[in-house]
Amino acid sequence: MVFKRRDKQPWGIRFKEFFAPRKGWKRGIEYLSLRMQRLPDSANSIAIGFACGVYTSFTPFFGFHFVVAATLAWLFRSNLYASAVGTFFGNPITFGFIMWSSLSFGEWIMGIDTALADHMKTLGFLDKVILLLQNIPTLVVPYFVGGLIPGITCAVICYFLIKPVVRAYQQRRRKRLMALARKRLAEQLNASKPAKRA
Repeated sequence: MVFKRRDKQPWGIRFKEFFAPRKGWKRGIEYLSLRMQRLPDSANSIAIGFACGVYTSFTPFFGFHFVVAATLAWLFRSNLYASAVGTFFGNPITFGFIMWSSLSFGEWIMGIDTALADHMKTLGFLDKVILLLQNIPTLVVPYFVGGLIPGITCAVICYFLIKPVVRAYQQRRRKRLMALARKRLAEQLNASKPAKRA
């Protein structure tokens, strides 16, 4: 890896920067967006892969989101890297909404009332994860079932937003590369022409 650090940071600093990046979330999101647009794949494949990652964010498989997203991307024959980027839809800023919406829909669909969905609103991110882990038997199934509706909805919306952006970027990049190739070819032809004698 070209930009890999020589000396690894302590795990505490890496953990802190995952949730609060030193250079800000905006710069990280812009970097991931550019990386995804430059992938050597079709806009459709990239958009589907990203949508797989977004949907995975609404599942209760914490710690395995990359694996689940990659599996879905493989099944849909889409871009694996884009699926990994899509999982960042689930982040400390959005996880509160994701957990609450998934549990609320799950309780409503299954006709159960654990009252935990409302309680989740009042908790911080880590407390929500701890509560979820402590109540796995009563929460995982409603969470998974409830995550289907908002997860698929957000995935479809992101697919239709991402696809034209990636396609437009790829077309502009293709035109730039073609113009550059023509310019270099013209320079080579001019350089190969014999100089006129005075």
